[in-house]
Amino acid sequence: MAVTALYRKKRIMKPQQSVRIFENPYLEKLTRVHPIVPLIVWTPIVICFGWRSFAVDSFTPSVFGLIAVFGFFIWTLTEYLLHRYVFHLKQTSAWRKKFYFVMHGNHHVVPNDPMRLVMPPAGSLIIGTILYLFFRAVLGSAWVDPFYFGFSIGYLTYDYTHYAVHHFKPMTRFGRWNKQHHMLHHFVEHDARWGVSSPLWDYVFRSLSSQRKPSQQKS
Repeated sequence: MAVTALYRKKRIMKPQQSVRIFENPYLEKLTRVHPIVPLIVWTPIVICFGWRSFAVDSFTPSVFGLIAVFGFFIWTLTEYLLHRYVFHLKQTSAWRKKFYFVMHGNHHVVPNDPMRLVMPPAGSLIIGTILYLFFRAVLGSAWVDPFYFGFSIGYLTYDYTHYAVHHFKPMTRFGRWNKQHHMLHHFVEHDARWGVSSPLWDYVFRSLSSQRKPSQQKS
């Protein structure tokens, strides 16, 4: 179950290379996933919450739509916070360095590994379940259904936006800008530009750059 020693290194490997995370072969397999897998795993979940919203909770289409959009919006904030404070946990101890490498650091070592551009179900289902239970406790058993419908779509948008910016040439102006936004995070400033599917919260929290303006620096 030991993490490989590569987490100590800070180099970027060639695009065609991959990096081993776990010495245990079974754990290692869990870290690699074909990009179609999140869609296969999460589509039934999305359909289930959509169906429950109408068949069980009796929401009207307009109310359902508003709550779902709110859920999608909250996902963009969740994505930002997870990326900034969990996936880029400050490496102030040995276990934090290992945690960072397993969760996200391996992606910064090999940014274009096609089998590590979407989140493995083992991770997404655990995080998703924890968040669902939290939202259910806050919103209640009925309101959580349309909310989580939109939230889950937000998660899939994140996964496939991340895959696209690493694997495809964008055809739209926003797509090209968003790809540049994410590449700057990878290759210029690791401590900035946390949004992947949306840059909104980078503007809100002023994290488009890790460098403070002169007026913000201590004299």
